[in-house]
Amino acid sequence: MEEIVYVVDVRCVGDHLLRLAFEDGRSGELDFSREEWRGVFEPLRNPDFFSRVELDEELGTIVWPSGADFAPETLHRMVVEQQQDPNAPSRRD
Repeated sequence: MEEIVYVVDVRCVGDHLLRLAFEDGRSGELDFSREEWRGVFEPLRNPDFFSRVELDEELGTIVWPSGADFAPETLHRMVVEQQQDPNAPSRRD
């Protein structure tokens, strides 16, 4: 089981591009431009809606007005993987 490391800051820095900071000091950018948005995530296809991302301090992760969210441990793992392989895309398919 992955350790949960909570998100402490989120910034939308481009169309479907987020800059995240975590409580353990790690930070990085994740590009979600190739994501196939379905179900509760479908509104995130629209870059304007995607940019409405917010930090939910109680949950320690990111959320959108539609109720969509990502598990903080998933986001943390994605940032760690990206930092371990700088040539890897910023978002894994």
